[in-house]
Amino acid sequence: MNTDTATPLTLTRDVVGVLIPQGTRVELPEGAQARLTQALGGSFTVQVEGHLFRIDGKDADSLGLPPPERPEIPENATDKEIETAAWAQMRTCFDPEIPVNIVDLGLIYECRIEPLDDGGRRAVVKMTLTAPGCGMGDILVNDVKTKVSQLPTVNETDVELVFDPPWTQDMMSEEARLQTGMF
Repeated sequence: MNTDTATPLTLTRDVVGVLIPQGTRVELPEGAQARLTQALGGSFTVQVEGHLFRIDGKDADSLGLPPPERPEIPENATDKEIETAAWAQMRTCFDPEIPVNIVDLGLIYECRIEPLDDGGRRAVVKMTLTAPGCGMGDILVNDVKTKVSQLPTVNETDVELVFDPPWTQDMMSEEARLQTGMF
């Protein structure tokens, strides 16, 4: 995959991007010139005409890039294995402005797997944002829901956005603090 941030990309088709940090959806036209600034977790942050946009992984082809790989889980996985896989999926969710996953940022407060009557599973996630007014909040919640829902046997994914306790830098992993210079 060519994720060289110095090489301009030409959009191969119209695509909806999310304006950062407002969270507004904007249709970017085929032929527009973009510069890739971040390619993490299966989504892409691009700069187009001086503005940053998040492009979903399912639209990678619009950038001439391959789609992200789907998670692989062993057949007959236990609830614990599904929970571990859910945490791994959430580690592929990134704030489009910060090159650290939301788990290491300390934004995930809880993840549990519950059995359903039909033999499937429900994933229940409680998460927060670095700031309550973050325009990307809905995008991050949807990213978590989409990625956890990709796991086999997860038929429902409930993601609750909470602000108690409020997020602080102390919730970040040591690696995340070093990577962002917040130590």
